[in-house]
Amino acid sequence: MPTYEDALKLLFEYTESENLRKHAFAVESAMRAYAKKFGEDEEKWAIVGLLHDFDYEKFPTPDQHPWVGSKILEERGYPEDIRKAILGHANYTGIPRDTLMAKVLYACDELCGFITAVALVRPNKKLDEVTVESVKKKLKDKAFARSVNREDIYKGAEELGVPLDEHIQFVIDAMKSIADKLGL
Repeated sequence: MPTYEDALKLLFEYTESENLRKHAFAVESAMRAYAKKFGEDEEKWAIVGLLHDFDYEKFPTPDQHPWVGSKILEERGYPEDIRKAILGHANYTGIPRDTLMAKVLYACDELCGFITAVALVRPNKKLDEVTVESVKKKLKDKAFARSVNREDIYKGAEELGVPLDEHIQFVIDAMKSIADKLGL
């Protein structure tokens, strides 16, 4: 099993965009926090969060992402459960999210992006200014962060079996733990 450091090198090898790297770190923070909450392998879950979109910049189309990334991960020795969780985070793959790790990744991916967008429109552009209420208010505004799939956010919390408000707060708190790294 490759290490976290191996995963970090892989992320930087394929992802040049600072924003996409920050998104990877945000999802990693949420995955790590949920792993701790559920008594799961924190490093493994962190790796899943870190690498879920590592191939997106070079292979952005649905016929490529996350398929190409999964093949690269297989070639580099990443286990099937990591690859399957990553494949399952994109609805269009048809890969079932049949593990807790896969469900958490799906539940956190779009939400991390949305929380980042909410933070960036706050006066000081800080996560400390983001509340569950501010996130839910922006979720209703279809013009705000329109590329974020709201249905994935709602469905993710539902699949995870966590009330939406609780899930949003949990992810905000996880992201706050690395706010400096995220520039928020």
